[in-house]
Amino acid sequence: MNYKKKFQELTIRDNFMFAAVMMQEENCKRFIEMLLGIKIRKINISYEKSLIYNPEYKGVRLDVYASDENNTRYDIEMQVAQQILGKRARYYHSQMDMDILASGQEYKELPPAYVIFVCDFDPFGMGKYCYTFEKRCLQALELGMGDFSRSIFLSTEGKDEENIPRELKAFLDFVKTDAPGNDVEIDDVYVKSLQETIRSVKENREMERSFMTKEEIRREGVEEGRIEGRIVERREMIIECLQELVSEETSVTLLEELRARIASETDLNLLKKMTRLVIGATSAEEFERNISNL
Repeated sequence: MNYKKKFQELTIRDNFMFAAVMMQEENCKRFIEMLLGIKIRKINISYEKSLIYNPEYKGVRLDVYASDENNTRYDIEMQVAQQILGKRARYYHSQMDMDILASGQEYKELPPAYVIFVCDFDPFGMGKYCYTFEKRCLQALELGMGDFSRSIFLSTEGKDEENIPRELKAFLDFVKTDAPGNDVEIDDVYVKSLQETIRSVKENREMERSFMTKEEIRREGVEEGRIEGRIVERREMIIECLQELVSEETSVTLLEELRARIASETDLNLLKKMTRLVIGATSAEEFERNISNL
């Protein structure tokens, strides 16, 4: 794959470019300020922060993870495909809280936290540019739970221009229309700064190498996942065929040994050979003799 060409074709909607743009402190700070209508003096940013606390549980890699001078936390994600975003937001919040509590803080010290998705589609189909969620009492909607967590979903497909700041709409218009070779300038100071950052990123050889490395790792990971899936399928197929060969004469010990060998085999080519042998065998004993030479 020509990663160099692909790098030059990246837009703000690509996770790598979005994170690279938001790594610029002023870009990230201004985005949060215009979204929440607040002023931030200082912001600290972690690029693609991984939150994994137990290998047995699903970890999460955040696109842009930031905190301000008040320790308020912000996770900002670019989203171009419709997924179960509500549950993803819930999980991201939980992982962010674990990241904070892992440093030894008490529950009462948990700061405000925002999970923000920038969506290149309408996630809820109601024509809003911005959907903001927080926990409230169903019996008294004016009563908030007070956990200081919010999930915000921005949409490039909004229709309610009167409900969002002009510069936020300009940003979402830019997300929607940005394309390789598209040099159309949007009349907005913030968007112009983002366009300039994107141009600078594409001229940066170190960023290009970083992108190529990440893409190669991602491709290898996908391929490894496919191979692992095929290995599991082969194992299941062989064991299923083996079960059909079991008779009253088949010893329990032999059956357990065969199952253990099949379950521990990681060579896909050997598993393919085992598949042919188990299909052609007339008994578990014959299968055992045939695979002993592999």
